[in-house]
Amino acid sequence: MPSLLPFITWCNQTAVGTWIRTGSGWAFPIIETFHILALALLFGTTLIIDLRLLGAGMKRQRTSQIAAELWPLMMGSLALILVTGVLLFLSEAIKVYGNAGFRFKMVCLVFALIFHFTVFRRVALSHEETHSPSPGDRAVALVSMALWLGVGVGGRAIGFV
Repeated sequence: MPSLLPFITWCNQTAVGTWIRTGSGWAFPIIETFHILALALLFGTTLIIDLRLLGAGMKRQRTSQIAAELWPLMMGSLALILVTGVLLFLSEAIKVYGNAGFRFKMVCLVFALIFHFTVFRRVALSHEETHSPSPGDRAVALVSMALWLGVGVGGRAIGFV
């Protein structure tokens, strides 16, 4: 398997990454603030749907209705997370290259995105029932919560490992 180090080095040396890292004392904290706020919005909107799939709230509304109303917020926050995440990565690519927390976050993120746009989306947007959730609904909610929690925990761990 070829080493990613040349690519990581290139990322670290881009003009954008260098400017964020050295050119401005405020760029990194501002970008990180938007990254975390967008992450909180994505987690919150996803959690609302997960809790509905668990039968823990909003029982009079169909899950599909809740998901359809929240989907634009979820997609906007995800877009902001990805843009700010790339910017943050460019500014410290060498630092996070060997970081176990970063690797854990990226693995969780890949699985969370795949799950979110396949199983979770299909179940949430097509769920017309207003009564008790099925065991499958509960499983989808629990996997969704675990994957997104892994993304958050991995992100937080970057500074400590």
